[in-house]
Amino acid sequence: MIQVGQSATATVTVTESNIAKTMKSGSLEVFATPAMCALMEEAAQAAVQPELNDGEGTVGISLSISHDAPSPMGATITATATVTSVEGRKISFAIEASDGVGIIGKGSHERFVINSEKFMSKVGARKASN
Repeated sequence: MIQVGQSATATVTVTESNIAKTMKSGSLEVFATPAMCALMEEAAQAAVQPELNDGEGTVGISLSISHDAPSPMGATITATATVTSVEGRKISFAIEASDGVGIIGKGSHERFVINSEKFMSKVGARKASN
């Protein structure tokens, strides 16, 4: 059962693949905001995945963040996600990311528990319509 207070972390090193210049979210060689968002979602997923039943997964439904400080190439970034509420199948998280100097971003995130097979069936129907 998913509980308020559960948390997990995810870590990545800033490399050519996750800088703003490469990800086209800017022109500088600093950790990209889209990469920070993905790392935060990874931490949130890791916080709840062990508690899910077979055939279940989670999908992100909301993400609100601020990216407050730049991180250079070579920095190690750690994102932490902590469950703040569980309302039925909706899970809310407090999220933050830091490098070796301090916090670089923070915010909130929501995920929804889904039946993976049913969800992918809906994806297939949308694909057929495109």
